[in-house]
Amino acid sequence: MLDQEKQISPAQWLKANYPECSPKVGIVLGSGLGDFADSIANPTTIPFQRIPSFPNPRVAGHSGNLVLGQLGSTQVAALQGRCHLYEGWSLEQSLAPLNALIELGVELVILSNAAGGINPRFQSGQVVAIDSHIDWLFQSLNPPNLHPLGASFLGRTHKTYDPAWLSRAQKAASELGYSLASGTYLATLGPNYETRAEYRAFARMGADMVGMSTVPEALLAMRLGVPVLAFSIVTNVANPDAPTTTQHTEVLEWSNKAKTILQGMIVSLIRKHF
Repeated sequence: MLDQEKQISPAQWLKANYPECSPKVGIVLGSGLGDFADSIANPTTIPFQRIPSFPNPRVAGHSGNLVLGQLGSTQVAALQGRCHLYEGWSLEQSLAPLNALIELGVELVILSNAAGGINPRFQSGQVVAIDSHIDWLFQSLNPPNLHPLGASFLGRTHKTYDPAWLSRAQKAASELGYSLASGTYLATLGPNYETRAEYRAFARMGADMVGMSTVPEALLAMRLGVPVLAFSIVTNVANPDAPTTTQHTEVLEWSNKAKTILQGMIVSLIRKHF
């Protein structure tokens, strides 16, 4: 990497090297959902390693690419994978890719993840919209350290998961023949899966899904004034009275089966509202 590249932000580097880069929607693709980027027209794929200050994911199902292109007539930027805190990254490092998209001016952030199901009404492979969260990552988010305009945005807070966009997503799902449920996502540090006792405790706390990501990204976007729409792919539904062992390969398999549903909703939303 050139010394001069170390002195500029990732967003500045992207603008300098890809001057046509002006995304309206930023998308974070979680475990097993990276192939969603195949639906992006005229794609430009940039490995995270090429972008200054971008971390490189170390978990299967997170390829670590930024894909620029179009969905319909709308410019989008999709992050194929994320860097989790349990991989050893700092909060600032893990948020650098999304922060760059916000600095580029995206008007909507769409987040996705694979999550364990706590609510028994959910099924494996189901897409669930996130309407609230419980933050058990215990990290302090300080936007001014991440975004050059952070201080001026601090007063512009709104609901973390935008209710208007959630309503639009539910309408889009209905038009595609699906019912889009919503629920509360609980974020833990990981990387271990939950114990039977933890599942029981999380259910009593009001959690519907549990995972190891997403909340810091949602908080960053919210505090910087960008609406958030977030989805979980329920990969396994816990039954504390009949415990089973969950493998990461199973998580990827369920994500792969559900991505078509998620892809259809996102494409429909973007084409209709941008």
